[in-house]
Amino acid sequence: MMQTQRSHIDILLIIAVLFLMAASLGIVYSASSSVAYEKWRSSSHLLTLHLIKVILAIGAMIVASRIPYAVYIKVTKPVLFLAVLFLLATLALGGEVKGASRFLRFGGLGFQPSEFARFALIFHLCTLLTLKGDRLHDFKTGVLPMLLWIAAVTTLVFLQPNFSTGAMILVLGMILLFVGGARLSHLALTVASLLPIIGIYLVSAPYRVQRLIAFFSPSATPQGKSYQVMQAVVGFGNGGIFGVGPGGSTQRDFFLPESYGDFIFSIVGEEYGLLGTVLVLIIFAFIILRGFKIARKAQDDFGRYLGIGIISAIGLYAMVNAGVTTHLLPTTGLPMPFISYGGSSLLFTAFAVGVLLNISTYTDLRPREPAAQPEMAAEPASPVGKVY
Repeated sequence: MMQTQRSHIDILLIIAVLFLMAASLGIVYSASSSVAYEKWRSSSHLLTLHLIKVILAIGAMIVASRIPYAVYIKVTKPVLFLAVLFLLATLALGGEVKGASRFLRFGGLGFQPSEFARFALIFHLCTLLTLKGDRLHDFKTGVLPMLLWIAAVTTLVFLQPNFSTGAMILVLGMILLFVGGARLSHLALTVASLLPIIGIYLVSAPYRVQRLIAFFSPSATPQGKSYQVMQAVVGFGNGGIFGVGPGGSTQRDFFLPESYGDFIFSIVGEEYGLLGTVLVLIIFAFIILRGFKIARKAQDDFGRYLGIGIISAIGLYAMVNAGVTTHLLPTTGLPMPFISYGGSSLLFTAFAVGVLLNISTYTDLRPREPAAQPEMAAEPASPVGKVY
């Protein structure tokens, strides 16, 4: 039987996430005001939409933090089936935006199934890792079924086409298999067999080849595929150490495409300088460390795997987005968690943070005083219980 939760929750994690969400309001407004006025004659149009999404995301985080994470172990499989159906529907019915079918639209609302599928897969893989236990050492009965789920979701996302999200889902799947105890030989064989397939996929579309060429030689095509990242780098250069100040960005004025979306980190660098970007990265580093600490102190394997999967998803997206905007990585379409304008990514990431917060309520992250009678002390039972 599940014991009553401890009263504490990881307040420091909440503060860090809410700080980024609150900061995103000012950053999105500055980055989007010119575009919003040009398209809708209202400089605050996109800010208003983003504010609504932030409020919904905070609500999702609060709800998830109140739900005992043990309940997910019973529903991850049907939820993942639903996510796969959404991905199939996206390929069949999703409207094309810039040559890709990544959204399902219900009336005036857009929904990106790949974001839902990313976390649905993480949750189900954590369930399988918990239930399989030592059987994960066997490739046929342990690793292969999980690889099939990873392959199904990744392939459907690749077909949209959405290489960046598909690649992140694949990497997250491999991370969870490694953490769960899969043999390194099995993982190495899997990665080795995937490399030729990924290589063929990369060169199968001219725009992906052009992105790779632009990464290695950005000055060769300044008005082509390298234009966006070159403008992002200009933004960082304009900002210097201290930045030009809030609202002072010039790159947002139609120089930098997606300035309020995937490349919003460049606007942070321009308006708040090196100090602002370093502060954002420090906050993300704090969130990542806090998340891994929660996972390490979780009371059961499911909570531990779930914590690692959630915080890995957040950390990878933040690192890749920062790497892309600073031209350390090839251009991709991944948002900066909690900061970029967008609905699906913000909503599902916030919900996942809420789950992480719920896991924290079954741990004690505070330093412990030496017990006078240690034989009388007892830890709370795992909310999952015995699942093997």
